[in-house]
Amino acid sequence: MSIVRSVRNGFAPIHKEGYPFIVGFFILSLVLGWIWDPLFWFGLVLTIWCIYFFRDPERVTPIDMNLVMSPADGRISFVGLFVPPRELGLGNNEMMRVSVFMDIFSCHINRIPMDGVVKSIVYRPGKFGNAELDKASDHNERNSLVIETAHGEIGVVQVAGLVARRIVCWSKENEPVVAGKRFGLIRFGSRLDVYLPAHVKLRVAIGQKAIAGETVFASFDKSATITDFRLD
Repeated sequence: MSIVRSVRNGFAPIHKEGYPFIVGFFILSLVLGWIWDPLFWFGLVLTIWCIYFFRDPERVTPIDMNLVMSPADGRISFVGLFVPPRELGLGNNEMMRVSVFMDIFSCHINRIPMDGVVKSIVYRPGKFGNAELDKASDHNERNSLVIETAHGEIGVVQVAGLVARRIVCWSKENEPVVAGKRFGLIRFGSRLDVYLPAHVKLRVAIGQKAIAGETVFASFDKSATITDFRLD
């Protein structure tokens, strides 16, 4: 099953955000090849990587208002209590934070973790340090969403990394959102933080691999039963 999934994701559609980069890398390959033939193949490898980076596979998301879904593909790098960034306006008390680190081989399409309404969106310029470090939450460039859900407000923060140079967010303030729907991306390599009420029941651990829109981060109802799914 994992092999089938890998093949399916490997040939996933390409998001339109990637087209300029793919074309640019291919033109660079031609230029390099004109200078010295072997360099064409180096450029072609970069072009293929760029195509892979901007893949946009479909995901199957459980339909349950009690579940918190992963907003990104990657590795769970932090699970624990943490004071949310001031710009979120979620107060000074610790909330449960779950972080997903995306390397340069991860699918970088970001997805909404819970049904709700986008209450606010705040962009903060900053540094481009290692996104795996805790200080990146305060020092790195980031874009933050506060979503009003049936279980209160949650925060979703796109954090730029070492080689990330642009955070893209398609959501708008006061817009209804649905778990699993695409809301943005970060190029190239970064992190997603989700801030949840401290009493939420966690379902992930540090080091675990997460799949955006499919991996369940946490639940607000221990007895919740998944009855349906959404394909997107």
